[in-house]
Amino acid sequence: MSPKMSQSTSTLQSIGPLTALYYYMSTILYYGLFPSKGLKDSPHKHLPQFVQTYLYQSTLPLKLWSEPHYRKGTYQQDLKDNLRNVAIPGTGIPLSVFCYFRITAFFFLLFIQPLAVIFATINLKLNKGFTVKEASFHFVKVLLGEEIDWCSKWRANCNVAALHSVRTMKVGGYGMENKWDFLEKGMDMGVPVSPILSLPGREAQERGGRYGDSFLQERDGGRGLDQQKVISNSDFVQSLLPKNAPLSTFRILTQSRAATKVGPSGWISPPTRSDIEALSCVFRAGRAGALTDHDSILFNVDPSTSVILGGTTNANWYKLGLKEALPGGCDWRSGDEEHVVTEHPDNPGKKVKGVKVKELPKMLELCCSSHLKLCPDVPFVGWDVVLCQDDDIDGGICILEVNLSCNFFRGKYDEEMWWDYITCVISDLDAMKVNKNDEEATSKKTTSRKR
Repeated sequence: MSPKMSQSTSTLQSIGPLTALYYYMSTILYYGLFPSKGLKDSPHKHLPQFVQTYLYQSTLPLKLWSEPHYRKGTYQQDLKDNLRNVAIPGTGIPLSVFCYFRITAFFFLLFIQPLAVIFATINLKLNKGFTVKEASFHFVKVLLGEEIDWCSKWRANCNVAALHSVRTMKVGGYGMENKWDFLEKGMDMGVPVSPILSLPGREAQERGGRYGDSFLQERDGGRGLDQQKVISNSDFVQSLLPKNAPLSTFRILTQSRAATKVGPSGWISPPTRSDIEALSCVFRAGRAGALTDHDSILFNVDPSTSVILGGTTNANWYKLGLKEALPGGCDWRSGDEEHVVTEHPDNPGKKVKGVKVKELPKMLELCCSSHLKLCPDVPFVGWDVVLCQDDDIDGGICILEVNLSCNFFRGKYDEEMWWDYITCVISDLDAMKVNKNDEEATSKKTTSRKR
């Protein structure tokens, strides 16, 4: 732990649960009622910077509610669609039910979120034997953002992307969220994307699917279709999986500091390779009989050594229906949050932890260079990379798709650096908004004087 993070932890240790609850609720209330306020206007400037940033970005959906989104009409629509299959474990209620109205989203942040942290803390005390002091400190750390779950980290990336895209849409990197634009540009730029076949004369349609399934997409005004070829796991990857596992990918997440070099009108200074770095890597080992690796064991991979570390899951966050809230339903915790899984549960006796992925350095460089080529203006990108058996793919490594509102999938990374960068991006974007407002006000004054 760095001295900076240690100091922040020390600060939080001096905060009691009720004080933390006050800081949380007053901040959410402040930004919810005054959406024009920015990060620099934090009502509690004495708190560690990452706490101020965490609380502020949590309210960005309220600020951006009706703003256009790069993959949906508005951010509200994206929230509603993207959270329809996610629920706080043990509730069975999809988070999307709170995304139909701004007031219900506000209510969720203000009351439901802290209530969920309270219940989760009680659950930990009962099941892990936490003392009252340990449970209290855990509550403070979770509520104020030092120890948050994978879903909250995912939503932070989503919120930053939504804000950044609204302020910098002219550059165009966010178009890579569209799979077919990504495939076309990837091929044009020499990025090894998954191969596609042109199938003229077929009825134009789009058939849902991913990875092992085929994709059909209308092309050329409906005159033809492109189909993504079915590809298979490499022998190395398959050796770690049960026989009937789906195509299993490596989620590599990269960060671009070039995102701070772009303004409303375009690039302030050109992006370079040194702006891009890989933050994390997770091997999504698909379950036996699953259609895709959405159903998988999430094995953390150390980018510095290429060694697969322990595994975990997040399936309990996708259990929907009121039955999941009843006794015997969905557990609050998966039980493997600490990455304790060492082998694939559907392939007993075959250790996954400790195996070295010799291709990982090439995969990391591929993702970083692709970030620079395709979308250097986007702060964070999640790359779904596959090691496969296909004669058309040089080296057996290709990128299937990109995710710009990206998920770490419980991968380990430098959280202090991540929060520092989020703070930097948000501060720049807030300043950009202020400057734009000043320019508009000056323009109006000039027009008024001319009249």
